[in-house]
Amino acid sequence: MIYRATHNRIIYSFFKLYTHCKIKRNFHGVRIRGEFTERGLPVLLISNHFSWWDGFWAEYLNLKVFKRKFYFMMLEEQLKKNMFFNKTGGYSVKKGSASVIESLDYTAELLSDPGNLVLMFPQGKFDSMHNHSLRFEKGVGYVLSKMKQKIQIIFVANFIEYFSEEKPGLIIYFNEFSGDDLSSANLEKEYNTFFSVCRAENIRFAGA
Repeated sequence: MIYRATHNRIIYSFFKLYTHCKIKRNFHGVRIRGEFTERGLPVLLISNHFSWWDGFWAEYLNLKVFKRKFYFMMLEEQLKKNMFFNKTGGYSVKKGSASVIESLDYTAELLSDPGNLVLMFPQGKFDSMHNHSLRFEKGVGYVLSKMKQKIQIIFVANFIEYFSEEKPGLIIYFNEFSGDDLSSANLEKEYNTFFSVCRAENIRFAGA
């Protein structure tokens, strides 16, 4: 049995405002780099995962660009400690248990609604922002194999830099994946190509 997202209207409205204010208060600036073509389809965000902030950054990007109802998968033990997130789109996964399939099937169910956006961290764990190659688990490929309609798959890469500021700056890159091979192995390869390009661009910006 998994914890499904409840999306309390009042709490979720507060969460959107809280996300915006918290990022504005803790970062000296946010740059978003990417283009999105609205097709009226569900959106799957595939992102790197290196900090506690990642979910807030994804929701901020959603509020600015995609404007859909936000959902995200959390480890069950973490969600139990922070059930507030269950009312803002968080749902559980328990790695190593039979309920993992239930969590992935629920993800596919969420992605059948064009009004929804689901955030996934396919590596399934925290990883360094400076890691040049991310390894995907098979969950994202399983979810996509269950899809009966088209969705928009968006790659996201987040970076933070301090430069001469006391507070860090946040740079969010995103790009739509348009390939036909939706296996976890191919998505891993394509994401890492995207991530390398973003990382190189971010280095060039830092040196400018």
